[in-house]
Amino acid sequence: MTSKYRVGLAAIAVALLGLTACSPGGDGTPTGEGTSGGGYGAPASPDDSNAVTGDAGLRTTETDLGTIVVDGDGMTLYQFDSDEQGSGTSTCEGQCARNWPAVPGGEDTEVDGITGQVDTITGTNGEPQLTLNGWPMYYYVADENPGDTNGQGVNDIWWVVTPGGEPIRD
Repeated sequence: MTSKYRVGLAAIAVALLGLTACSPGGDGTPTGEGTSGGGYGAPASPDDSNAVTGDAGLRTTETDLGTIVVDGDGMTLYQFDSDEQGSGTSTCEGQCARNWPAVPGGEDTEVDGITGQVDTITGTNGEPQLTLNGWPMYYYVADENPGDTNGQGVNDIWWVVTPGGEPIRD
């Protein structure tokens, strides 16, 4: 067994375990499709501050899912069903926040093609987190390239969003 193969298997196992930290409680019955894209992508390291260095300017891009919101670097933004729209708080913390880092917010966030209301809240890490139509926005660590949508539908609670800030639930 090659070293690359073992590292890949370990990354998959850790990613799948980490995803369960972001799923609602229940009777153990699966609630969704699992990880779209096969669950590939290394989880954030334990000492990661959950800070994302991407450009949080917002724009749109076309995908197989339709027109979605991405940051200035083309990385996909996600909405989390466990958050409450307009509450001003994020519920994604711990392992969830390591797998789904908050999109950094700021007063000068530039937008292009976004029709929903852009604002910020204080995220669980104490830093400003971008919101779209009152929903805190997140990245997914398994999205490695601009336009990736590997987080779409994970556990039936993570969704890409339209320029109007509505989740795409396909």
